[in-house]
Amino acid sequence: MVREMVGLGFEYIELSHGIRITLVPGVLRAVEEGLVKISSTHNFCPLPTGVVQAAPNLFEPSASDPREHEQWLRHTRRSIDFAAQVKASTVVCHLGSVRFFWFNPGRTLRAYRERHPDATIPHDEDYQALLTKSREKLRKRMGPFWERTKQSVNEVLAHAQQKGVRLGFENREKFEELPLEEDYLDFLNSLPAGAPVGYWHDTGHADIKQAMGMIDHRAHLEKMAPKLIGFHLHDVNAQGQDHQTVGSGHIDFKMISSFWRPEHLLVLEFNPRLPVEGVRASRERVLELLG
Repeated sequence: MVREMVGLGFEYIELSHGIRITLVPGVLRAVEEGLVKISSTHNFCPLPTGVVQAAPNLFEPSASDPREHEQWLRHTRRSIDFAAQVKASTVVCHLGSVRFFWFNPGRTLRAYRERHPDATIPHDEDYQALLTKSREKLRKRMGPFWERTKQSVNEVLAHAQQKGVRLGFENREKFEELPLEEDYLDFLNSLPAGAPVGYWHDTGHADIKQAMGMIDHRAHLEKMAPKLIGFHLHDVNAQGQDHQTVGSGHIDFKMISSFWRPEHLLVLEFNPRLPVEGVRASRERVLELLG
């Protein structure tokens, strides 16, 4: 696996939330032999024993079940330990979601879009009214979930600090996932001074949220720029599918690149079915944007 990525011209790689425990010995050998360097990992990495497919939300920091909370703490600390072992600077983390017992307003929004394929989403007036109502329902419900997320994050900060690993909190693409974009900056500012944390920007997720009418991509990046530590780079096609070749969809990567700084991590994150040519083209496009 590592040799394939190195063969495509990469000196650094991110280890994703799809790394099974059986792959770890080979990864460690590749690092020890100097074949590759690890820029970052993605919680949970490696996957818990017995889990054989990508599962970044297997346990959530927002969970109300104390057993799930403990599992999130355990496996997040384990991910931090592994990141330190492979000398990665950052662990990318998801921050949970709001769970609805009966009616998830996010599904209501999706149903509206499906029923009105010719509507100019997100500018359609009826859609905007529904979006406003749905966001109000989300805000009303999210309090306990968000408080548990913040508590969970605070419980792993000391461990990350001790191991010399940053936590990169990633923006999400689903309506009910936390935090809401307008809460990100206040959340990061509320953490202890010197906490090893930052904002991780996923271009595809932000584009999907913009298409839903929930954010303005550029304005969000401008707001979060002081806290940025890294990017997941991938495009979104006309059908709304993300993790596509950079430059093949409608994301404005010239705009995105204006926010890149020398200290940021830039990670190409693709659908596993993307052909090798798409990976090479994406790498070339990013190098071109870097000048």
